[in-house]
Amino acid sequence: MEDPEFADFWQLLGYHDAITPEIQRVALAAEVFWPCEIYYHAPADVRDGLIHALLSAEYSSAASNLMSCLAMQGDDKAMETLLELERNPRPWRKGLYVDPSSYAQIGGWTFDKEGQKIQLNFDTCYPMVKGTTGEKSPIRIGRAREDTCPHCGGHMVDILVLDGRDERLKFLGLDGILTATCCPNCVGFLKGPAFNRFTLDGGVEVFPSELWPLCWAKTPVPLFYGAACQDVNTIGGFANWVQDAEYTTCPHCGKPMKYLAQIQWDMVFDCAEGTLYVEFCPDCHIVSMQHQQT
Repeated sequence: MEDPEFADFWQLLGYHDAITPEIQRVALAAEVFWPCEIYYHAPADVRDGLIHALLSAEYSSAASNLMSCLAMQGDDKAMETLLELERNPRPWRKGLYVDPSSYAQIGGWTFDKEGQKIQLNFDTCYPMVKGTTGEKSPIRIGRAREDTCPHCGGHMVDILVLDGRDERLKFLGLDGILTATCCPNCVGFLKGPAFNRFTLDGGVEVFPSELWPLCWAKTPVPLFYGAACQDVNTIGGFANWVQDAEYTTCPHCGKPMKYLAQIQWDMVFDCAEGTLYVEFCPDCHIVSMQHQQT
């Protein structure tokens, strides 16, 4: 991810929108099929080259990359090819987890069983930046609400409020206000996404949600089970201290607290790093929580 070539590519694509057909043709000739965004809206000759390579593929890894590239190209012939491969799978399909219609989503679209194309993203993009106090904006982020979360009791938050009637947001096709509401404390713990229904006058109906349960095994493990690996969550035993063992002092009685559990942060939030160590004082009923990471 830190290679200059990779960084330069995203500078060209993300900041300058400067991936040209010439670059796409050179990439195809060199059989460079990653990152797939190289081939976004590539011309017909490049598309045909991708289709030929895909239909000639023998292995699932190559087919996976080529379907992603074809999804980025995204025209009707690209869809027809992926649809045909979904209806009549090649042998390499057994080595993949999902169908071609799921690969199409990488390009911002998909198709149904009848072959109808479904667009999944917008072809317009605006950055959101901090404004000045009192500045009127059709977009707000992080507006506190009066209603509370049924799981933790904290205040719900309108994470995103946007007025689709603003001229710049006409591309959304919303003749009113969209409000996305959730509990920022619990949204990472839910079984799936948080949902709400919005009304164009700014109203919100939050759908019921369910937290993931965290169960423990029926039988104990060795005391050093949790100390042997940074990827496990344990109660009791010894911790895998990422840095140094650090037993907290109880702020009430001054005695060392007792180690209780370790929770890996990626168990709570995707892609988070480090470990949360939980200790408690049995006498004062006080719990401490501290974080360590490399």
